[in-house]
Amino acid sequence: MTAAPPRRKARLPDLDTLADRVAAGERRALARAITLIESTRPEDRALSTALLQKLSGLKRQALRIGLSGTPGVGKSTFIEAFGIALIDAGLKVAVLAVDPSSTRTGGSILGDKTRMERLSRAPEAFIRPSPSLSHLGGVSRRTREAVALVEAAGFDVVLIETVGVGQSETMVAEMSDLFVLLLAPAGGDELQGVKRGIMETADLILVNKADGDLKSTATRTCADYAGALRLLRKRPEDPEGFPKALMVSAVTGLGLEQAWSEMQALAKWRQAEGHWDARRAAQARGWFEAEVRAGLLARLTEDTATRTAMDRLGADVAAGKLTASQAAENILETLGAAPALETDPEGAPAGDTPEKTT
Repeated sequence: MTAAPPRRKARLPDLDTLADRVAAGERRALARAITLIESTRPEDRALSTALLQKLSGLKRQALRIGLSGTPGVGKSTFIEAFGIALIDAGLKVAVLAVDPSSTRTGGSILGDKTRMERLSRAPEAFIRPSPSLSHLGGVSRRTREAVALVEAAGFDVVLIETVGVGQSETMVAEMSDLFVLLLAPAGGDELQGVKRGIMETADLILVNKADGDLKSTATRTCADYAGALRLLRKRPEDPEGFPKALMVSAVTGLGLEQAWSEMQALAKWRQAEGHWDARRAAQARGWFEAEVRAGLLARLTEDTATRTAMDRLGADVAAGKLTASQAAENILETLGAAPALETDPEGAPAGDTPEKTT
């Protein structure tokens, strides 16, 4: 019996060539680069870090628009109509659509690319569906890096579509310049169906399906949300009149031009007032902190000794020999990550320092 031939090792991409092709806006190269950054293999992670470093010198920026909405609101239909309108205005549009993941295969369930057929055929558009892989926040763990890649590729607008709507979906607002909440016309208790957290984060609320028999309902719903927004909050990064609620129709095109005009106005105001740069700086810091947290969590599953300790302590917790808190403390000490009290210059714990008076 002859032994099976050894499996051929996949050829590693030439980073300089790949970086040049991404910078030139080649969609195939961009797709390959995103595949590289989404890989969990250690050697691919090292390559993706080097690739991002090479492209960071381009200093290109796109308008990042996060988009979330209730199930059935028509996010994909809206994105396709809105994306085509932006292309008609002479812009290049990238769509990063995060799909729910299959618990069996880990792959995307909905397949947004197949639901945006017209937009996917446009040479000025790039659509990338990615599985959420059970990552909280409505986005993939590597969505931030994918945004950096499409910006380096020269796209003018990046639309980040989240899995759904809820309090955890506000994470998309932490990686976008504008956050848009898409809602469907409804009466009565519709306001109760949306979490307050995401309402407070939205820069623009768009009531979709404002056409046909639903137009009058959409008008009432839009008025309800406009009133609710005035009561919710006023942030320093909001100019007068924002946040706003508008009516749109992905079918007839109603309100798409106005929605884009309002997005541009808000973005320009924030740039002029310094909020844009401050937000981008905060996002970069948040990206760094998220990577540190993710790296620490990865050690729990990838390091053999830590995994063995987790299994042993988990069995003790299940048997009632240890509390969950005690077991967690043991693991943190093993990782060298046990929290320490901050101290003041005198050496006392910060929480015990008496309040100073002037």
